[in-house]
Amino acid sequence: MIKVLIVEDDPMVAEFNKRFLQEVKGFCLSGIVNTVNDAKDFLKNTQVDLILLDIYMPGANGLELLKFTREQNRETDVILITAAADKEKIQTALRYGAVDYLIKPFEFDRFYQAMMRYKGKYHFFANTEILRQEDLDEQILSTDQKQAEKSIHNLPKGLTTSTLQLVIDVIKSKGNSQFSTDDISEATLISRVSVRKYLKFLTNLAVLEETLTYGIGRPVNLYTLKADKLEQVNRFL
Repeated sequence: MIKVLIVEDDPMVAEFNKRFLQEVKGFCLSGIVNTVNDAKDFLKNTQVDLILLDIYMPGANGLELLKFTREQNRETDVILITAAADKEKIQTALRYGAVDYLIKPFEFDRFYQAMMRYKGKYHFFANTEILRQEDLDEQILSTDQKQAEKSIHNLPKGLTTSTLQLVIDVIKSKGNSQFSTDDISEATLISRVSVRKYLKFLTNLAVLEETLTYGIGRPVNLYTLKADKLEQVNRFL
């Protein structure tokens, strides 16, 4: 499991980051602190792999913590999650080695994309001692380009590969059970409007079977996974 520290002074934002993190497999929360000094104290006693870091905080700002981790040669990566959108701060963060930069407010699918991208790089380096140029190009240096290509590869406008993968993962967890748009929305923290687009797309691919159920109130569309058709999705992921 990839150990994560959240450094965020706003309790509500910290809670959202925590909830988002819990929705992504392969990560575990090591702690939440709300100042840079508390983060430094935490890091003295606990090794973490990744810091989700705000910039604007009381006292020292997040960029000072990022600089500190580099000066200490800590084997810790940093993803900025902040409202700081000016060029200077973004460039400074990237120069200090931030692996990603999310500007508040952001959608869950962007957070999911950042975490999955990081997880891929993390496991690649953890399992590889000697790198060939081909491996480096394929797994690391061209990742952004590959993600961009995947995002537009035959997907309808407004759909992304990262969110599609998230929706598919949740649908797989349902097994043979029927589910509704609300079920997927609650599990993914994605709006019902967006979820409907993905379910419609998967229904058109014949990956899902759709039925209309009548009861008290308005009719409800229920879906069932057709597991033997899942390969239809692979070319979009």
